[in-house]
Parts: sequence; structure tokens; C-alpha cells
Amino acid sequence: MECEWKPDEQGLQQILQLLKESQSPDTSTQRSVQQKLEQLNQYPDFNNYLIFVLTKLKSEDEPTRSLSGLILKNNVKAHYQNFPNGVSDFIKNECLQNIGDSSPLIRATVGILITTIASKGELQNWPELLPKLCTLLDSEDYNTCEGAFGALQKICEDSAEILDSDILDRPLNIMIPKFLQFFKHNSPKIRSHAIACVNQFIISRTQALMLHIDSFIENLFALATDEEPEVRKNVCRALVMLLEVRMDRLLPHMHNIIEYMLQRTQDQDENVALEACEFWLTLAEQPVCKDVLCGHLSQLTPVLVNGMKYSEIDIILLKGDVEEDEAIPDNEQDIRPRFHRSRTVAQQHEGDGIEEEDDDEDDLDDDDDTISDWNLRKCSAAALDVLANVFRDDLLLHILPLLKELLFHPDWVIKESGILVLGAIAEGCMQGMIPYLPELVPHLVQCLSDKKALVRSITCWTLSRYAHWVVSQPPDTYLKPLMTELLKRILDSNKRVQEAACSAFATLEEEACTELVPYLAYILDTLVFAFSKYQHKNLLILYDAIGTLADSVGHHLNKPEYIQMLMPPLIQKWNQLKDEDKDLFPLLECLSSVATALQSGFLPYCEPVYQRCVNLVQKTLAQAMLHHTQPNQYEAPDKDFMIVALDLLSGLAEGLGGNIEQLVARSNILTLMYQCMQDKMPEVRQSSFALLGDLTKACFQHVKPCIADFMPILGTNLNPELISVCNNATWAIGEISIQMGAEMQPYIAMVLHQLVEIINRPNTPKTLLENTAITIGRLGYVCPQEVAPMLQQFIRPWCTSLRNIRDNEEKDSAFRGICTMISVNPGGVVQDFIFFCDAVASWVNPKDDLRDMFCKILHGFKNQVGDENWRRFSDQFPLPLKERLAAFYGFITFTVCVAVGAMVYPDRYVQVATHVFIG
Repeated sequence: MECEWKPDEQGLQQILQLLKESQSPDTSTQRSVQQKLEQLNQYPDFNNYLIFVLTKLKSEDEPTRSLSGLILKNNVKAHYQNFPNGVSDFIKNECLQNIGDSSPLIRATVGILITTIASKGELQNWPELLPKLCTLLDSEDYNTCEGAFGALQKICEDSAEILDSDILDRPLNIMIPKFLQFFKHNSPKIRSHAIACVNQFIISRTQALMLHIDSFIENLFALATDEEPEVRKNVCRALVMLLEVRMDRLLPHMHNIIEYMLQRTQDQDENVALEACEFWLTLAEQPVCKDVLCGHLSQLTPVLVNGMKYSEIDIILLKGDVEEDEAIPDNEQDIRPRFHRSRTVAQQHEGDGIEEEDDDEDDLDDDDDTISDWNLRKCSAAALDVLANVFRDDLLLHILPLLKELLFHPDWVIKESGILVLGAIAEGCMQGMIPYLPELVPHLVQCLSDKKALVRSITCWTLSRYAHWVVSQPPDTYLKPLMTELLKRILDSNKRVQEAACSAFATLEEEACTELVPYLAYILDTLVFAFSKYQHKNLLILYDAIGTLADSVGHHLNKPEYIQMLMPPLIQKWNQLKDEDKDLFPLLECLSSVATALQSGFLPYCEPVYQRCVNLVQKTLAQAMLHHTQPNQYEAPDKDFMIVALDLLSGLAEGLGGNIEQLVARSNILTLMYQCMQDKMPEVRQSSFALLGDLTKACFQHVKPCIADFMPILGTNLNPELISVCNNATWAIGEISIQMGAEMQPYIAMVLHQLVEIINRPNTPKTLLENTAITIGRLGYVCPQEVAPMLQQFIRPWCTSLRNIRDNEEKDSAFRGICTMISVNPGGVVQDFIFFCDAVASWVNPKDDLRDMFCKILHGFKNQVGDENWRRFSDQFPLPLKERLAAFYGFITFTVCVAVGAMVYPDRYVQVATHVFIG
């Protein structure tokens, strides 16, 4: 029988020797052990030796036995399907017999091994496992009960979905009531396991748990003041999840739960406090938040504020006593991997820059990302931030008295927490803070010179949260002093402060835009000097600050003296980096912005940059092909190199315009682009479509011969499930149509139906709607006979999509298209004519011939319905709108009834309009 397997003594000693050697700190010894272990994996019974050492060799020390189990776990993960039946049965049997080992370490290792086997699809093939573990819970022996519970907890974590399915005949119907019995067990460890097991099934609203929900909540309340921190932590975790899924059951007890969570957020055990603090974050997302929490704000606010102080351990981990560290090289492991974000083409709106729909990253990533990613300080700050957004200025009643004391406190730790509080409430309480900012902003600017680096760094972040207000004031009052001090901090002797200042300055650049033009020489001087000063990590953030500056000031950067300051250090870095270096990502992103801003000023640098980008695309595609044909010999390439190169080529095309023509003519970029447009990875297609649009604008003579190949690919990518890919494909089609003119006719059928479907689709993001509307308009401009018959199917969403974007060339061509289509098919606009009038009124300054087209259509309809009907509408208009329409189009139309009435009574106005034109 398999279970009577006995090891060969000599083989056993060899394996024990290997296990001892693997604990050596010497890397060459570890490498040699790794090779020997891989060789041993070729012997089927090697895994028998490993389980034998773990479960039977009790004379060995525990770390060696546990290590044997962990190596076995890795083998199970990698090769379990190749284990002979005898071996897998022996391992399973040994695991179940030794789940109650007297050593906690061995019990935990056996539990990990069991759950690893279970997660390999073995729950179905090991039918006795769950019944056996549930039976062992009733054992009188504590070790057996605790070991079985430990294994069950890991199985619940790893296999929650399959446990709640018909595949296993729904074992949770038995397991959950069983777990609930152990909430009152006399061992805190068992109580903690029991809650942790049940907690796995809250978010998924598992039916077996929902049937016992009242009993579960009752048991949680009974454990609320348990002496064991792990139990309290699991109780808090359960209540946080129940807020999301069973608020109905918590609501009757909400007052007591809030009081309890206030206590737990101040728990002596920071893990419990952190779990409890999550409660406020989750509660803030619930519609009842304001009602249930308003009476507790005076208690909660000081608790959250207190949680925002650095703990002593935080300060040690952050090296808070080290003020100057700029000369110390970075630890490469501390540099987070950077992911490039592919280029998305968007429209500009009145009074702002380009809108990015999906830029949802949490702004509350203040300054201490080198300690654990999530801690009580960060959670408290995030909770205060979301609550400020719920309660707005009502929160200030409770915050302002605390702030006065904190911001001027002699203890730097308390003062620093006050500055963090001020940053956390910036978004939600901005209106109420405005009266205090004239005094607070100069105080914060002073704090940028504080002797403590951690105070200087948090001040950078907090000031960036008020950048919008700073920029709205006279520049000499706040912007200039803030900019001057931030630039000094960019050259701080502390690396954390450099990083915070660079990030804050990038935010200020986005807000200030061309307000920074008078100070460009001073700004560039500082940023260029930082190149020689910065270590690796902050250099990557510096690229971002330079790229953002270029985006913000645009062509104002195109002056010989600025180019001479900025380009040499960028090109020096460019030449230093190898093609495989991921630091190319931020540098290429930065250069893309700089090339777009410098326009012709980038010409002296463009050829080597262009050629390298083409080479990066070519190398990545070649590597992908090798991997596809010989996956065992060649690794898959990192396609981010290709994406970022395509995006820089887009930036060059946009910046250089027709000057890029010679470079395109001498390269195979269109062939490469054709391959990229068909790549499996959406981000590659997204960037290739952006480049196609930019090359179409810059040098269509080279793109035109490929149109017959490109158009079918663009048509198949009009899939709104992949928003950014669809957006860029749509935009490229619009650019191509303007260049093709009437020759676009053969391709209309490939794209029009999808575009009409997208523009009518509910919940389509604004950027995609706008680009779709512009492209439909452009297609109608060049091929009105093909597009106009569908006018009635898209005219209403077309008009509402384009009423808010700025006057520009794209909007101009789209509106010419809609006017041309109306002249071909006037019946298509009748029912929604009011929306067309509203869209026309959105123009600030249309070109004369476009204004004539509008006039012709408006007068045509006026003449059709007669003066009396027009008057019925015009009597309702506010005077300024009457005047504007009279000035623009020479008579009072009812255009503006959408701007006023139709937003209030849309159905009534559409009905009246229809009646007028049809009747």
C-alpha cells in the first residue's frame, strides 16, 4: 500500500542536507541547492520524501520540516498534475493525519499544503477533505481543532466561489452553521478563525450565510469587546463588509455600531484601528451616511485627525531624523514599476484643458508611500477626505477649532498632521475654506522652509490641493511666492521633499497653464539643474514635471534660449538609456509632450528620436513574432516599449506637422503601423490609431496608398466595450475622411452603422460621444448622399454631444457636414430641430460662411412655419438670448428654448417643435 512507503535512509540524509544548505544566506549555495532540487523533481517519489520530513521526522528542527513542506507546496503548484496517484494519495493522507501537529508552524504548513492541493481543482477529487476537516473541528484536542480551522480558513479564502456552487453539492449549507457555533469557543484563536471563515462569504452574498444573517450579526455583537485583537479585527472587518451588502440589517443598530467603531478606531492595536477606520470610508459611500453620522461628527473628527499623526514606528521607517540624503543612491527595489498610459485623443471644452474621463487616480497619495502601502494615517486621511465630500462645509465647524491648534503647534509631528488635515479637506470643503486661504496659504508657503523634511514634504502636497485657488488670484499675491518656494524645494537636500515638490509643481503647472509663461526661464533653470542633482527615483518624477510644463505652456516653449536649456540634458539621458531600459517610458512620454510643444523647434533633434522610436516598434514586433512561433525559446516582449514609441511618434507628427514627411518617406513606419493596428493588445491598437490620425493630418500622401488596408481594420475596432481603442479609431476615421473627400464613399458602409450605434448608446463616455459626433459630421460633409438618409437616427445625440466643445477646426467641419446633410434630407431633422438650434447657439465665433449656412437653414424653417409660430416661441426667451440670436442670425428664433425651456420641459418643447414643422 502507498501509505506504507518508507524512505531510503541515504536518500533521506541527502535531502535533509539540502534543506539545511538552502537556509544558508550565501547566494551561490542557494543557487546550487535550487539546481539540485530541480534535478530531484525528476524522481517521482521525491515528493514522498518531502512530506515524510514534514510530517514524520519529528526529531528534526521545525524550520527544516516546514521548509520541506513549502518546497512540496511549490512542487504541487507547478507539477501536481504529473504526480503519480500513489504519491498524491500518500501526501493527502499524511496531511489529514498531521493537521493537528503539536507545532503551530507545522500545522500552518500542513494547512497551506492542503489548500494548495485543493486549489489545483482537487476539491472535487478529494471528496473526504471537507467532511473530515469539519469533523476534526469537534476534536477535544486543541491542536487538531486549530489546525483543521486554519486549513478551512485558507480553503475559504482561496476557493470561496467553488464552495458556493453546485459542483460540490453546496457544502456551505453545512459549514456556515458549523462555523457560527465556534464564535463562542473558549480559545481566541478558534474564535478568530471562525469569523474569518464566515467573512469570506459576505461580499458575495452567499445564500447559506444570508439564511443565517441575523444569527451571524448577533454573534458579532457578542464578540465586539473580545480581549483578543485578532477577533476584534475580524469583527470590524465583518461590519465594514456588511455595510455594503446588508445595510438593512445594520440600520436598526447603527447608533451603537458607530459608537463601537469610534472606540475601535482608537484601539491600542493598530491593525484593529485600521480595520475599524475602513468603516468610515465605506459608510461615506452609502446614501444614509449624512443622516446616520451627522450627530457623531463632533466625536469622529478628532479621532480621525488624531489618527493622521505619524507613529513613532512610521518616523523610524521613514528615516524622519535624516534631513539630508540627496547624495545617497536610491535602493532600486524602492522604485515602483511605471506603466505607460496610451495616448487618447480628446476634445477641448470651454474654459478648460483636455478632459480625461478615466483619470480617477486617488489624489490622496500624500507622501509616505515607502512605508506600508496602507496604514492608519493614510486611512484616516482618506476617510476625512471622503467625509469632507459628503458633509462639505458642515465639517468645518468641527475641523477649524482643531486646525488652529494643530497648524501652529510647537511639536513638528502634530503640526505636520495639521497640514495633512488641511490637504485632506481641500476638495470637499473648498468653498468654506476660501475666507481663510489668504491667511493660510502664506503660512503654508512659510512651512515649505521648515527645518523638518517631513513637514516640508507634506506642505508641498497640501499646497498642490489648493493650486486651483492660488491660480485664480492675482499672480503676484500667491502664485509667484508659491512658485518661487516650490522651485527651491525641487532642489531640496532631502529626496522625499524633492519628490513631493516635483509632484506639487506638476499640479501647479496643470492649473496655471500659460500664467507660467513670464517665469519660464526661471522654471527651466531649476528643472534643468535638478537633472544633475537627482538620484534615479526622482529623475523619473522630474520627467513628468517637464512634460506637464510643455503641455501647459505649449508653443511658448518654442524659443531658442529655452530649447538650448532644456534639450541637451534630455537628449543626454536619451543617449544614455538602452532600448531595454524601462526608464525610457517616462523619458519618451516627456519628449512626446516637449516635441508637441516645441513644434518646429524640435526639428534639430527629430531624426535620431524618430529613428529610435521606429526601431523600438520594429524590435518589439519581431520579438513578439519569435515568441509566437517558438514560445519555449523566446520570451514575450514588453509591449509598453512599442506603445510608448508609437505615442512619441504621434507627438512628433503633431508637433512637426508637414516637416515629418521626409522621415516617414524614408522609413517603414506604415508597414509597422499596419501590424500594430492588428495587435491582440488593446493599448497597442489604441496608440497605433492615434498615430494614424496624426500622420493623416501631417503627411496624408504617404498614408493614402494604405487606406484600403487600414479602413476595414478601423471598422472592426469600433467596439465601445474598449472605450479608448474605439475612441482613437473613430477619431482617425474622421481625419481620414477630411483628407479623402468624396473618395471616402466606398468605406462609408464599413463604419457608419457602428458609429450611429455608438452615439445612441446609453452611458457612453463624453470623449467618445464627441469624437463619434465629429466623425459622423465629417463623413456627412464629404459624402452627404450616403450619410444623410440616416440623419433622423443620430441628429439629437449628435447635437447634444457637440454643444459644449470649443470652437475649433474639428467642430467646424462637423457642423458643415450636418448642414450639408440637412440640405439633402431636411425631413431628417424636423422632429429634433430644436436640438439643432441649441447646438448652433453653442458657437461663439463661427466662420462667416458657416454662419451663412446656419442662417440659411434657420430662415428656411422660419419661412416654412410662418411668423406667427415663431412669435409663439420668441415671447418666452430671456432678453440676453433674444439679443444674441438677433445679433447672430438677424431674427429671433426659438433656438434658445432648449437652453432654458427644453432642459426643464424637454418633452413639451420637442412636441411643440414637431407640431409646428409638421403642422
